[in-house]
Amino acid sequence: MIPGGGQPNMQQLLQQAQKMQEDLQRAQEELANTEVDGQAGGGLVRATVTGSGELRALKIDPEAVDPEDTDTLADLIVAAVQAANENAQALQQQKLGPLAQGLGGGSGIPGLPF
Repeated sequence: MIPGGGQPNMQQLLQQAQKMQEDLQRAQEELANTEVDGQAGGGLVRATVTGSGELRALKIDPEAVDPEDTDTLADLIVAAVQAANENAQALQQQKLGPLAQGLGGGSGIPGLPF
């Protein structure tokens, strides 16, 4: 409901929606350019992903390489990538969470899913 019972100012609503969209796009671009790390095995394997989840780098300490036990190395790689992606999701929540709250939960605008 609008205070005072008046009709919403459509121009103002459209400007607010456009600003939120611009803020969201800016945050998404920032996420795509921000790198976060994850590690496993006490740092033997490190993965770097962007804030949007794109794998950018994988570093493997030579001590992690045992030709007789490639399964452990594979597990360390998976764990490092998962840790990096969890850090990327936390960054996404930090950057996009406030924007999603601003858009949603109750915009009061019929037909909008947020």
